[in-house]
Amino acid sequence: MDQSTEELNQDIESTRQRLSRDVDELSDKVSPGQMAHRRKEAARNKLWSLRDKVMGSAEDARDSLSSVGDSATDSASDAMHSVRRKAQGNPLAAGVIAFGAGMLLSSLFPATEAEQSLAQEAKDRAQPILDEAKSSGQQVGQRLKDAGQQAAQEVGSTAKESAQHLREEGKSSAQEVKEQASSSGR
Repeated sequence: MDQSTEELNQDIESTRQRLSRDVDELSDKVSPGQMAHRRKEAARNKLWSLRDKVMGSAEDARDSLSSVGDSATDSASDAMHSVRRKAQGNPLAAGVIAFGAGMLLSSLFPATEAEQSLAQEAKDRAQPILDEAKSSGQQVGQRLKDAGQQAAQEVGSTAKESAQHLREEGKSSAQEVKEQASSSGR
């Protein structure tokens, strides 16, 4: 009985608070909504873990990019977290994002011999088509140039004719004015 009434009241109050907190945590654990939420999160985490095992984790990607610099790593990490948040519940967006990330990562690695061989084969197959397109373009360009030159010559010819006609009109008008002036001065 060494404790005073005030100390006993404080002990009772702190015990009451701990009990209240424990009861709240217990009711939260057994709440159907919370249980469903926890199971959903566990399933989501398992899926992300499986994806990371198959495709490599964001941390693996971050480690491979660490030589680029700390700021690039931080940006990649932020982007991965942002992508993860936005892709939740949208499989099409997740697929597009995964495709883009794969393209980005594949661009960081040198091409294999098979890829280089396929690229050269595609280039060899496309070269005749490119040559034909270039030739056709040059022919069209030459036709346009010829048509432009012909049009310019026609415009020049028409301009000369118009200038000649104006000169003749001017001379004729001047002659008429002279004749009128001389007839009115008589």
